[in-house]
Amino acid sequence: MVKKTFKVIVPGGEATGGPPIGPLLGPTGVNVPAVVDRINELTADLKGIKVPVEITVDLDTKEFDVKVGPLTTTALIVRELRIEKGARAPGEERVGDLRFEQVVKIAKAKLPYLPTDSLKSAVKQILGSCLSMGVTVEGKDPRVVQREVDEGLYDEYLKGG
Repeated sequence: MVKKTFKVIVPGGEATGGPPIGPLLGPTGVNVPAVVDRINELTADLKGIKVPVEITVDLDTKEFDVKVGPLTTTALIVRELRIEKGARAPGEERVGDLRFEQVVKIAKAKLPYLPTDSLKSAVKQILGSCLSMGVTVEGKDPRVVQREVDEGLYDEYLKGG
């Protein structure tokens, strides 16, 4: 039993048999349309978001398994704000405003995948992503909110983390 694993990033609910999936899986002999259907089924509620997917193919039986990986921080922010993407010029353009509770929600979702076990540290990393995307938090520049987090202004949201 020989298995091979492929990692791809696809648009949620809109994967196709074209690149990157078709060219990767075609040589394995697996049923590519069936793989695409399964990916789209698993990512249907993530339309418009780039989703990491792991496809494992048994090269002997041609059976496959599809796992959806953790969304990127950018994808989670985009989903929370219901926007298409971040700002083209983040220093000059604002694309949305998150509530601090939303930042904490994203930080909790990302915490298992970040190099920290501190919710406070995870929140500060999410705020950094907000800055690079042109997203404000509570109407403020994310750098200001990072300082406020350091000063303890949001400690009630960060209990247990």
